[in-house]
Amino acid sequence: MTRLSATVLLCALAACSSEKAPVPAASEAATPAASTGAAVTTNSIPEQIRGSWGMVPADCTSTKGDAKGLLVIDATTLKFYESLGKLGAIAEAGDTRIRASFAFTGEGMIWQREETLELQDGALIRREAGQDAAPGPFKYTRCQAK
Repeated sequence: MTRLSATVLLCALAACSSEKAPVPAASEAATPAASTGAAVTTNSIPEQIRGSWGMVPADCTSTKGDAKGLLVIDATTLKFYESLGKLGAIAEAGDTRIRASFAFTGEGMIWQREETLELQDGALIRREAGQDAAPGPFKYTRCQAK
């Protein structure tokens, strides 16, 4: 469910109620938490997932700009070697997991992709869904701060 449709649904439910219920802004729509099933309010990538991640150790230490397996995650973007994904609708989120839509640009192209990012045993596991998605998961190790 997109944030907009969740907000519309909440507005419709509030109209049927005799009491006035607060309606969250579209950017504050509740999404189910992956680990507990409870609703969480978020509009960003969980703090624990943010940072620099490499598929191989050299991705974290390259000074030549050739770290093709480097993934840098901040509150709203996934930055790869030659592409950038901007956070869109969040399907589910928790402290160590997010499944969301991302709008990507790179190498003169634009595309949408659903991404799942999840911490497992200290590693970041990334899975893609949608048209032309990679069939298997990608595993990353957190880069050490310099």
